[in-house]
Amino acid sequence: MNGKATTTRTRLERGRSALGPALELVHTGRAPTRAVLTAELGVTRATAGAVAAELEALGLIRVDSRPGAAAGSQGRPSHRLSVDDTGPVVLAAQVHADGFRAALVGLGGRIVATAPGCVTVQADPAQVLGEVVDAGAELLRRSGRRCAGAGLAVPSAVAEPEGTALNPLHLAWPAGAPVRDIFAERVSAAGITGPAFAGNDVNLAALAEHRHGAGRGAQHLLCVATGHRGVGGALVLDGRLHSGSSGLALEVGHLTVNPEGRPCHCGSRGCLDVETDPLAFLTAAGRAPGPEVSLLQRARDLLREEYDDPAVRGATEELVDRLGLGLAGLVNILNPDRIILGGLHRELLEADPDRLRAVVADRSLWGRSGGVPILACTLDHNSLVGAAELAWQPVLDDPLAALA
Repeated sequence: MNGKATTTRTRLERGRSALGPALELVHTGRAPTRAVLTAELGVTRATAGAVAAELEALGLIRVDSRPGAAAGSQGRPSHRLSVDDTGPVVLAAQVHADGFRAALVGLGGRIVATAPGCVTVQADPAQVLGEVVDAGAELLRRSGRRCAGAGLAVPSAVAEPEGTALNPLHLAWPAGAPVRDIFAERVSAAGITGPAFAGNDVNLAALAEHRHGAGRGAQHLLCVATGHRGVGGALVLDGRLHSGSSGLALEVGHLTVNPEGRPCHCGSRGCLDVETDPLAFLTAAGRAPGPEVSLLQRARDLLREEYDDPAVRGATEELVDRLGLGLAGLVNILNPDRIILGGLHRELLEADPDRLRAVVADRSLWGRSGGVPILACTLDHNSLVGAAELAWQPVLDDPLAALA
């Protein structure tokens, strides 16, 4: 083989090996132009151009070869890159204590369509997951879009490699339910193409926020959130979820913050799980939960509409102090460079940011040394977007193989 042919083949192989990294850069918004893509990949302009063209041919990104120049700029503007908003999607599903939701999610973390489900989650996980997959299949049928896979978020630690929900405490599901296998079976039976995955809802929220939201750019990102019931946590290290030896790391809901507090499902007392969730807030404020709306929505409405009520303000301060104590302990152990809060914790931060930051700084060694940024999560339905990230990962790893 002559030298020219060898060089051509080498460039082709180098370009194909760069397809996944290039797609991830566009997917996460870190390569808005071909010039940035070239620099980030460390390849020649010709190779970056070939990579972008192949991703465009796969229907994954769009390349604008005639972008308008910015005012005052000199020289020819670089080709702009964006995800193809008519390209493939993945099915994302989330189950929580007050129901479920199915969605179609495109590259870039963009939710294309959603279908909220029931308000009462049955005790049989197979029935619930069958219903959520049916809702997703209907969304796919209406959209006519190609599906690249499916991801599921559940309010439980998910053991690896088995894919079992070990502690669905706020669902009536049996401990150890094989949620990933059940989900995969329902996805396949519905004729939905691509692999199926399952993960803990807060882990997936953290992954979504790291790629598309308030966690972008953080090296050691701690996420703590309370949804409809309970509290969860997650840690993203250098872009990857820290899941521990078997997927069970960062069960922060079972940190004790009030030794004389409420009994917890785990057998202890005064855990974050029962001291800083929506039910704890409503109880502290002297309000009945009520059947009209979810616990989370009732607590949010109370914070937004009745914050001037002394009982509501007192409950806010009480939960902020407990949450701050828990965060301070996590800061001492994990030394994150950013903390993001989701669910009701986001509203508590917004209601009294100075108090929360002061408690964390006062109770943590590293907080006193300079402070850890504490921010609100910014994505709507971030657990759904995170479930989609699970399904997109094989495409990000190897677009050609995943879409063959």
